[in-house]
Amino acid sequence: MNARVLLRVARRILGFDLKGVVSLVLWIAGRRHGVPPGATAVSYARAQTSLMMMFLFAMVVELVAAEILLRAIGAPATLRMAVLVIDAYGVLIGLATVAAGVTRPHVVSADELRIRYGAFFDLRVPRAQITTVRHRRNLNEHRTITVADDHLAVAVSAQTNMLIELAEPITAVRPLGRRAEVSTIRFFADDPRAAVAVLQPAGDPRPDPQGVTGSPAA
Repeated sequence: MNARVLLRVARRILGFDLKGVVSLVLWIAGRRHGVPPGATAVSYARAQTSLMMMFLFAMVVELVAAEILLRAIGAPATLRMAVLVIDAYGVLIGLATVAAGVTRPHVVSADELRIRYGAFFDLRVPRAQITTVRHRRNLNEHRTITVADDHLAVAVSAQTNMLIELAEPITAVRPLGRRAEVSTIRFFADDPRAAVAVLQPAGDPRPDPQGVTGSPAA
């Protein structure tokens, strides 16, 4: 990587941290980001939040244990402070990541579907471009955000359960800034049936096809 690319990546990572801290404040205040009046929030972080909170509890236990151990062996105060700051920062960022998932849900409005993954990903899909909405589970997503050909996947806990197809490709910006044209999108919703219902055009008689796959469709 050249210096310009490294600077761009560093700025995006700093942006993630700042959005995470803002999300933490919103979480404490019981508010959500980017859900205007009349829009429907579609949560996706329920199962992931429980798992991450267990990890964070383990991190706090480790922080306390490290402080006790360092004191017991007579470590210098500067070393103890450095370890404390690093561990505490890790806990803060972990909490911010959880908060971002909770306070930045997917959003369905009259004009668009906004697909998000915490502070890391945000894609606005015009509803007029959506031709197909399906509840289709995929239990073997290899990464959180992937693009293969024109297929985008935004997974939670290695799975997706929603599939939409578009009339024309749209541009998706990946977390570190790379762009891709996509026309099929897989993503996850805590309640996929409700998500299908809110996305399905009014009066559309078509049933909701369902299925479970063990590997990505693309």
